[in-house]
Amino acid sequence: MNTTNRRNFIKTTIAATAGTMVVSNVFAGIAAKESPFKISLAEWSLHKTLFAKEMTNLQFPVVSRELGIEAVEYVNQFFKEQAKDEKYLAELLKITKNEGVTNVLIMCDGEGMVGAPVKAERIKTVENHKKWINAAAFLGCHSIRVNAGSQGSFEEQQKLAADGLHMLCEYGDTKKINVIVENHGGLSSNGDWLVGVMKMVDHKRVGTLPDFGNFTINRETGEEYDRYKGVEQLMPYAKGVSGKSYAFDAQGNETKMDYYKLMKIVKDSGYKGYVDVEYEGSELPEKEGIIATKKLLEKVFASL
Repeated sequence: MNTTNRRNFIKTTIAATAGTMVVSNVFAGIAAKESPFKISLAEWSLHKTLFAKEMTNLQFPVVSRELGIEAVEYVNQFFKEQAKDEKYLAELLKITKNEGVTNVLIMCDGEGMVGAPVKAERIKTVENHKKWINAAAFLGCHSIRVNAGSQGSFEEQQKLAADGLHMLCEYGDTKKINVIVENHGGLSSNGDWLVGVMKMVDHKRVGTLPDFGNFTINRETGEEYDRYKGVEQLMPYAKGVSGKSYAFDAQGNETKMDYYKLMKIVKDSGYKGYVDVEYEGSELPEKEGIIATKKLLEKVFASL
């Protein structure tokens, strides 16, 4: 039985069975409750497998579908040489369509410092990112994720990062692709700093990608920003949310953070987009960690 026929068979069976099932009003109400959020899978969740060459970027959407997740968020370093390869991108798009998987965004690293102190370097960084904006548009994504790295004082870095981001947004506008910034270490993990950058850019294409786990400002000293305050600050600008996870207790809850509190902040902001599964732990194999994170998100969604 091919994939299409199998899916039709399942749908028909469910429809036929539904007519004969007696469901209590309580459970019917729960079943009818729809979450305002959809789940996507961040490719970084499988970075060990990908770096080990045990799977390829082209297989990522297939694996995501097998794990029950119908939307994907790519990491550029896993197809860095194919950013301009239309044949490759067309094959990737074909795979996602065949699997019924939605392409959400591309996370971009290693393309230069958006807030470089020298103007020529910022312009070069913008040029380096254009191919990823083009690829995102080709694949039907809504955004690319960039890093707002810079140098200098708190205020200087804000101005420099804002300048680079504004240039990127102007190009993103031509392709209808957003340019979003993740709290990804350094000052970008300081909610006050990143909110200030968003205000300075002042462009409809710019936004944030609040990550539940990335609030370490200084790895050497261990300085951290309050994750709950940070997520609350970044949510008004969010065009994506990263459900980072590391480890789970016996009840399936994340041990390093309160997912219920974080998702309430997300909900209260009015956000209604994708929340990605980004497992970065070491206690579980990658696929098991992905499944555990997905289950936790679904449990939390149902409680909101």
